[in-house]
Amino acid sequence: MHQILLNLHSINRWLVLLSLLYSIYLAARGRLQHLKFTAHANFMRHVTTTISQVQLLLGLSLYMISPVVKYTMAESDTSHLVSEHVFFKYIHIWLMATSVVLITLGSAKAKRMQTDDHKFSTMLLWFSLALLVILIAIPWPFSPFANRPFLRSF
Repeated sequence: MHQILLNLHSINRWLVLLSLLYSIYLAARGRLQHLKFTAHANFMRHVTTTISQVQLLLGLSLYMISPVVKYTMAESDTSHLVSEHVFFKYIHIWLMATSVVLITLGSAKAKRMQTDDHKFSTMLLWFSLALLVILIAIPWPFSPFANRPFLRSF
């Protein structure tokens, strides 16, 4: 079960990033060019929110059964301020949950805005903040805290 969830989480992360980047692009373009908030923009707002929430559910499920999180022994190397275990047990989960909350709030606020300009501005602000948090929380291959490959071998 762990491997299945890990693979789904790994695949879905790209969907989250791609949909978020595309939604930010649509919002920025719509804001700068004063475009109409079309059904397509609204659809992407909704899809991005849904995909991020699915990713959070996959991540929480993975969190519950992950051997990395269950690891409780004290580390012998105290030279690192943040170990891989601390990163996944606390930092990654909280920052990613925060990013999903930001996306959800931004989506809900944008949906309720009256003008197209306000819809695009709201979506741009909240989704960009969420992207920033996500980029901080990703275990990049070059990260000193915890590193994972860009693509997992299935």
